Amino acid sequence: MSLLTRMRSIAALFFACAVLVPAFAQVPAQPEPATGFAPTPSVFAREAIAVTANPHATDAALAMLRGGGSAVDAAIAAVLVLNVVEPQSSGIGGGGFLVAYEAASGRVTAWDGRETAPAAIDETLFLAADGVPMGFHDAVVGGRAVGVPGLLRMLAQAHSRHGKLSWPRLFEPAIALAEGGFPVSPRLHALIARDRFLASDPLARALFFDADGRPLTIGATLRNPELAAVLREVADRGVDAFYRGAIARDIVAAVAAEPNPGMLATKDLAGYRAVEREPLCGAYRGHRVCGMPPPSSGAGTVLALLGVLERFRLGELDPDSAFAAHLFSEAGRLAFADRDAWYGDPAAMPIEPAQLLTPDYLHRRATALSPVRSLGRAEAGNPLPGRAQPGAALAIERAATTHLSIVDAEGNALALTASIEDAFGSRRMVRGFLLNNQLTDFSFRPADARGLHPNRPGPNKRPRSSMAPTLVFDAEGRLAAVTGSPGGSQIINYVAASIVARVDWNMAPDELVARTHAGSRNGPTEIEDTPAGRALAERLALFGHEPVLRDLTSGLAVIVRDGEGWRGAADPRREGSAAGY
Repeated sequence: MSLLTRMRSIAALFFACAVLVPAFAQVPAQPEPATGFAPTPSVFAREAIAVTANPHATDAALAMLRGGGSAVDAAIAAVLVLNVVEPQSSGIGGGGFLVAYEAASGRVTAWDGRETAPAAIDETLFLAADGVPMGFHDAVVGGRAVGVPGLLRMLAQAHSRHGKLSWPRLFEPAIALAEGGFPVSPRLHALIARDRFLASDPLARALFFDADGRPLTIGATLRNPELAAVLREVADRGVDAFYRGAIARDIVAAVAAEPNPGMLATKDLAGYRAVEREPLCGAYRGHRVCGMPPPSSGAGTVLALLGVLERFRLGELDPDSAFAAHLFSEAGRLAFADRDAWYGDPAAMPIEPAQLLTPDYLHRRATALSPVRSLGRAEAGNPLPGRAQPGAALAIERAATTHLSIVDAEGNALALTASIEDAFGSRRMVRGFLLNNQLTDFSFRPADARGLHPNRPGPNKRPRSSMAPTLVFDAEGRLAAVTGSPGGSQIINYVAASIVARVDWNMAPDELVARTHAGSRNGPTEIEDTPAGRALAERLALFGHEPVLRDLTSGLAVIVRDGEGWRGAADPRREGSAAGY
């Protein structure tokens, strides 16, 4: 008997024990390699806690919490600091999503600060003259892909509902850092040094490079007085100072500049509104998981992946086994197939996310999963027989995003993910902040032989996202976990894996954020290039997977309930930190 045949036989037997005959399930001992990352120390806090992508931002959040601020107050201070210290990832030139929990009422709200397309564009935005989709960076660099920034408007609207401290107070840490400067981190230096396009913008070149045109060195002081001035103006005059007047006119002028100009107009900025949406929630093993609805595909795809996995007794598996990774990857294939087919701006989606998440539909999807052989590539399902399936999408999401998780002293919590899309966005800088390139999250190809895709470009539309700020509640309805990550469309796998690790295997936050990543976005099985990942790739190949080793630089920020307090940890792959009291 060949090794492959033996592996398939063992997997089939284990599948029968763990799923088909639950009363007799047994878990064979499988020693596995350890993760390739040393966990960052977790932090316990009895009252309040913040986990962000940078210690400066964590300090700002903690200062607001200690000063009597709400979770939203702390998040606003932190995300503004992140604009200063990791400008490549997020900022006021971009957008974000925020999921908030009010402990007193038990209510969960979802705030949509996603960028919108200019009113003047149409579905041919990313098609060349011959009708062929543009190359990614041909579309990104310049003004063509810049959407109306939504972050500041979202923060202001969330603050009006959930804030306790004054609006100007929340800007003080970011203004102080922008004016006084901060040491360039190894991560920021490396990203500046390897970017091929950043120096093409004179303002970016002046900020991120020295007089000889060399990237700022590690430890060099980066000051950004122009950004400080913008932040002070918005702090003093409110967000209309950004969306109307001189700042808005400067944004429009930068977008219109050659080469590769865009079509943003001052009326697009003046008319922008963030949207309060109903969160998208679903069940997983007695827990309630809540996140962002469309235009984010994050919560819907996470819930679909978890819904497929719920048919399997993962809690009785070795978390590091090839079989557990196989099941997770196959569930990801099915979930991403539906995501790619159906998700887009909510007004353009032909079906509701809830229709893709019914237990009956997910059960039917799960029957396609083989315990012994990878699907390779899954076909999209159709929850509504007779409803035409839309055309295929061609969209590319990059990993330049940030995430933070916070719980305040009253038990209110939030998860906030913000982005400018690609690293350094469009490489267009205005008054010290970078503009996004989020319109490249639309499908470059608006249609195929089957018809139009719901994520095609269009006037005033919001492009599909994978950002997945997530809150998890236990069977008693108590907040159990706050999670989220940067990482482009990989965010979905990172967040789903963090929930599985906590719910199924009861992992501590420092342990789960350091685990080697493995999953699929309905293509190859992507495995983190670590010693554990390389060993896992060999074993998954026996299940028919086509493993690809990659640097999967998640930035998970996870908080879990721990007795009468909270415990949080930041992903060791980036520069994040946790702090509380």
